[in-house]
Amino acid sequence: MKQLFLIRHAKSSWSLPLNDVDRPLTNRGIQDAHLVSAEVSQELPQTYLFWSSIAKRASETAILVAQNVSYPIGSIQFKAELYTFDVKKLEQIIKSCPDNCDHLIVCGHNEAITNFVNKFGDRFIDNVPTSGFVKIAFNTNSWKDIVNGKTLRTIFPKELK
Repeated sequence: MKQLFLIRHAKSSWSLPLNDVDRPLTNRGIQDAHLVSAEVSQELPQTYLFWSSIAKRASETAILVAQNVSYPIGSIQFKAELYTFDVKKLEQIIKSCPDNCDHLIVCGHNEAITNFVNKFGDRFIDNVPTSGFVKIAFNTNSWKDIVNGKTLRTIFPKELK
């Protein structure tokens, strides 16, 4: 059994003239990431890998989540290839996870996350919002073989306000 925890980065700022990869979180994004991660902490197993996009908004979200679930920040793996909006690329990256790991958290970007959830989960989600969390379980022993997962839980900020 493999379990995947997808987190869409928190709300980011468009107010500064920055490259997309450098956009930071807004105050609302920071608050929403704290709200969701407080709920997420009860969903997480004892051990897992934590991967994040290198984009500032995703890495800041991953760090906030890690702090709130007592995961060592130095153990987060920041991956350039997770700075993607393409579901096929996201799928390739997730399927590259080592099989000795049964639980993986990925903090990344839309449209890749929503499209992945709808391709691999069993519940249609119109849009995974910023700071949104989706837990999917796969009845397989290899990440390379993931198909037809079961969407076990969603946590979205508006549900917690």
